[in-house]
Amino acid sequence: MSKQNRGRLIVIEGLDRSGKSTQCQLLVDKLISQHEKAELFKFPDRTTAIGKKIDDYLKESVQLNDQVIHLLFSANRWETIQYIYEQINKGVTCILDRYAFSGIAFSAAKGLDWEWCKSPDRGLPRPDLVIFLNVDPRIAATRGQYGEERYEKIEMQEKVLKNFQRLQKEFREEGLEFITLDASSSLEDVHSQIVDLVSNVNIHETLDVL
Repeated sequence: MSKQNRGRLIVIEGLDRSGKSTQCQLLVDKLISQHEKAELFKFPDRTTAIGKKIDDYLKESVQLNDQVIHLLFSANRWETIQYIYEQINKGVTCILDRYAFSGIAFSAAKGLDWEWCKSPDRGLPRPDLVIFLNVDPRIAATRGQYGEERYEKIEMQEKVLKNFQRLQKEFREEGLEFITLDASSSLEDVHSQIVDLVSNVNIHETLDVL
């Protein structure tokens, strides 16, 4: 399939309560309003058997070894990826609310080896664009429902932020378009910036892999 016909693979990352999920939905709605084919994917996908186990972990209903939960997060992405490829080949732009970068950033924040954290997702498709919504963890902590899940603690989020900054540097050196936006701006302003970035992203004929 030519690059003119395939869909784009767009990832939006951010700290918890950064407004990421809202922006993902706004982007999908915008693309559809422009008569483009678009679909939203949220990771973790809590509807699958693996996703339900992750959901229990995040809600602190069960305890799991850090390595085990990291591999479950990765498996949750792998079990969806064939469908994402199929959609992209049909010309559907796929918007991902979190991806492998979150897996690395959060697990490494718990002290797991950096390269080990990256390894389970090697081979997943490389996005055409990654947008990181940057917000001060202390500001995010003031937003509604903060603290309901395991990782929603300021100290943890500060470590995750540093890891995202490291990921951006490493992947940009590999040629990935990885952009940071100030998520403390208004909802409308952030949305407008995201739409501009997505509209102007350069795509290759085929997706590379991580």
